[in-house]
Amino acid sequence: MRQAPDASVASTGPVDAVAAAFDRHAAAVYRYCARRVGPDVAEDLVGEVFLVAQRRRDRLGATDEALPWLYGIATNLLRRHRRDEVRAYRALAATGVDPLGGAQGIAEGHEGRTAERADAESSVRRIAGALASLPRRQRDVLLLYAIGELSYAEIAEALAMPLGSVRSALHRARTRLRDPLRQSDTTEATS
Repeated sequence: MRQAPDASVASTGPVDAVAAAFDRHAAAVYRYCARRVGPDVAEDLVGEVFLVAQRRRDRLGATDEALPWLYGIATNLLRRHRRDEVRAYRALAATGVDPLGGAQGIAEGHEGRTAERADAESSVRRIAGALASLPRRQRDVLLLYAIGELSYAEIAEALAMPLGSVRSALHRARTRLRDPLRQSDTTEATS
């Protein structure tokens, strides 16, 4: 769900703007980071995001919406954790167990749901493997779109890249995920 522009953030002073941005967006930034590197690292990253925001608070007043700017800071900080993220996707692809604790697809249930859980686990593994194999830029754009729910323009702002490059990266990421998603749909249809 998109939030209204941060008019209150832009109208206050720089220090107040960062505090207002924290109050309004810390939970969203946390969810984005937790999905990428796990909840323990995400807490530290959110703190780092807002420390960077505080140091660069003069840039906050130049934007109508703080969230894309904060996601951009988070994405830059996440680059340092890229190896952990790729390793987690590979582990999920190999084992079906989400080491980050963010996947909700494989729930406990009765014996009659065993086949359904096995299909879901297989789908999660294929998709996680595909995510692990994406180039960094494509994965960043895709996850800002899917998890962060940012528009193309907001992603372009967050990653400081041209709008056309965002569209291209998202298209390429979707294309690379198409086969694993189709395999998931086919597996579910034959069950």
